[in-house]
Amino acid sequence: MAQADTLRIATYNTELQRKGPGLFLRDLVRGDDDQITAVLDVIARADADVLALQGIDYDLTGEALSRLADAAGYPHHFALRPNTGRPTGLDMDGDGRLGGPRDAQGFGYFSGQGGMAILSRLPIDAANVQDLSDLLWVDVPDARLPEVNGAPFPSKEAQAAQRLSTTGHWIVSITTPDGPFHLMTFHASPPVFDGPEDRNGKRNHDEVRLWQHVLDGTVGTAPPGAFVIAGDANLDPRDGSGLHSAIIDLLQDQRLSDVSPRGQFGTDTVDWTDPVPGDLRVSYVLPSTHWTAIDSGVLWPAPDDPFADSVATASRHRLVWADLTLDPADGGE
Repeated sequence: MAQADTLRIATYNTELQRKGPGLFLRDLVRGDDDQITAVLDVIARADADVLALQGIDYDLTGEALSRLADAAGYPHHFALRPNTGRPTGLDMDGDGRLGGPRDAQGFGYFSGQGGMAILSRLPIDAANVQDLSDLLWVDVPDARLPEVNGAPFPSKEAQAAQRLSTTGHWIVSITTPDGPFHLMTFHASPPVFDGPEDRNGKRNHDEVRLWQHVLDGTVGTAPPGAFVIAGDANLDPRDGSGLHSAIIDLLQDQRLSDVSPRGQFGTDTVDWTDPVPGDLRVSYVLPSTHWTAIDSGVLWPAPDDPFADSVATASRHRLVWADLTLDPADGGE
């Protein structure tokens, strides 16, 4: 920590997912993978106290995450099985076939591909995590469920089984010297790769919107004190595909502060310039109004910075961070 009462909270889509189970762990053990080395360099440069990760393959034993946490110097880590790759036995994308990556609860070639994780220097209250990942899409207030010719897409049966979360929605309590706060983290579906029914676009909208339902008390249980939303919304407030109103509404929510972290390309957090849609802002660190923001940024160095090569090798996404102070009166449960 820069100061005793300052926390650096960050989020980072590492894109470390592999094409088969166990391959990420294999590459970690070998110790010669350029991408993993670059990701670790980015994590070290960011020096965050609490870091929400996306694009991390989940394994049941937790060995891969444990090795990554050790390599990154974090004493505490947490992950749950994501919805990515979780089989349904149904045709979830309407292509008439079963067992494809889009037929899982969230896109994935195997169960756990491209999951989420938390690395922390502070204790994580793993016993009291609120996991909303099994919430059915049909049970979300005002759900924007896809239809074709007035009928549920791809089928009524599929919609009855479809979870909202592509990867997961977790509310995790982190213990600080000033009292606990809650990290609300997620990785939403990209609002593309579908058809005119806009299945992914509508799902992305409702995944982003879910946090406001939580804060409103209509889904789950709202955190009783300070919180930080940190994750990959896969949605820019102005550019690219998607129903932009979802992220605009979240950024304008009076219970949150948009500290607008900036890097080499302003608030953009991902380099999708080849071929399209270009640089976008899709990753966010949004503290509740209990916090005071001291500083923030997107770890996107200038091209002439020697560190720029490591950042580009690690991931198309850029790590986003915010330095926050919490009034002790706002901590606690």
